[in-house]
Order: sequence, then structure tokens, then C-alpha cells
Amino acid sequence: MTRGDTITVNGVDMYYETQGHGDPVVLIHGAMGTIESCFADLVPLLAQARTAIAVELQGHGHTRDVPARPLSYEQLARDVAAFIRALELRPVDVVGYSLGGGVALQLAMTEPTLTRRIVFAGGASYRRAGLHSDMLELPTDDVPDLTGTPWHDAYVRVAPDPSQWTTLVAKNVALDACFEGWTADQIRGIQIPTMLIIGDADIVRPEHTVEMFRLLGGGVNGDLGGISRSRLAILPGTSHTGVIDRFEWLATMIIDFLDS
Repeated sequence: MTRGDTITVNGVDMYYETQGHGDPVVLIHGAMGTIESCFADLVPLLAQARTAIAVELQGHGHTRDVPARPLSYEQLARDVAAFIRALELRPVDVVGYSLGGGVALQLAMTEPTLTRRIVFAGGASYRRAGLHSDMLELPTDDVPDLTGTPWHDAYVRVAPDPSQWTTLVAKNVALDACFEGWTADQIRGIQIPTMLIIGDADIVRPEHTVEMFRLLGGGVNGDLGGISRSRLAILPGTSHTGVIDRFEWLATMIIDFLDS
């Protein structure tokens, strides 16, 4: 049974849904996403072994925007940190898709005592330069018209004010345009076990995610040196948006990682 509720953190009335029983895992959706559009199939599978708690970030889904506040990884991570504290979940496992994975990564860097393990699924990267060149060539000063896309349809179904869709898109575009990423030293300094998941046809270059995996302590000979605390999965025949369609693969790998 899914339970929906709202809690006020940092001036944001954050909507979240809870399903299942057991140790909690917090899920964070991707840019312009909702719980439904990103995790409709994954949450029920995770809920068989865990209490799955999926949140909707500022301006996304059921959660109203804060007009004067732009989106940033730092602020979104602060919101999730306040959410974790308010629900007394710490330390908790966090699974993020795309934008949500970046928020989870920021959380691991700035609030390490709140997170036990994190999963960054879809577009796992730490520098904008790690994306494919065609992604870097996209204009960052124009707001694309995403009306009629599955993301828009999902937003309209649940948003308190569907007319704010263009504002949401613009804020996400601005976030992408102004955020160059984190440094190698910041990634290297993460001590929390981290799992990176990308598709082999994702928006990020596979070699960049492998580099990130090495910074997190991975890429070693496990037979001689032992298995590293972090993990890497590259899903075959899978695009960026296709990652969330591989929910059965994701559930199996995520649960195994969280329970290891």
C-alpha cells in the first residue's frame, strides 16, 4: 500500500510516498520527473525488501516551487538532508536517478553522517565534460518546449499548478548551464559506498563513469585486493531514459548492493 504525505523542510512543502516494510531507502527522481514517471515500477520491487520512501524535489510533481529560489545541487541536497532528519531516518540509503543521483552524490559529500550507501543511476558523472559531445552542444540559453512529452504529462497529472511547467523546465536548464561539476578530489574524498549505474547508450561517456568509479576506489583486482566498497554497472542496450525501464535489473542490483 502506498502512503502519500507532505512535510515542510527549508520552506519547501516536500511531497513523498512510502511503500513497504524494512530498512528505509530514499529515492530521488530525475530532472522534470515525478515519483510516478521515474519510479512507478521500481518502488514496488524495492518495497518487497525495504521501506521505499520516494520524494519529489522543489517544483517537481506534487511539490510546489519556491519562486525566488533557483535549483542547485547544494540546495536540493540540503532539502533532502532536512527531510531525512525530520523523518529520523539517518543514516539511510539513498537511490537517485539522473538529477537525483547528483543530489545523492552532493549529500554524500556534505552530509556523510546522514547517508549509509548511495546509488547514482543514469548519467552517472561528476563533470559536465563527461557527457557526450552532442549533449554539450545543446543550447543552454533557450527553454525547450517539452509540452506533450511523457515528463510533461506526468507533471500535469499531479502538479498543484500545472502552468508552472515552463518555469520548472527553465530552472533545470539553468542548473545544467551553470553547474560544471565536482572536482576529482571531492569525489575521491567520498567514503560512503557508492554504486554507479549507466546505460551503454547513456548521455555520459562510459570512460568518464569508469574514471569516476576509480576515484571512488573501484577498478581493482578483486581476487587479489578484495572487492572495493563501490560498484559499477553498465546496462547493455540501454539509453539514459531507458535506465528506469530496466527496473527488474535495477531492483536486483540495488538490493544486493544495499544489503552487502
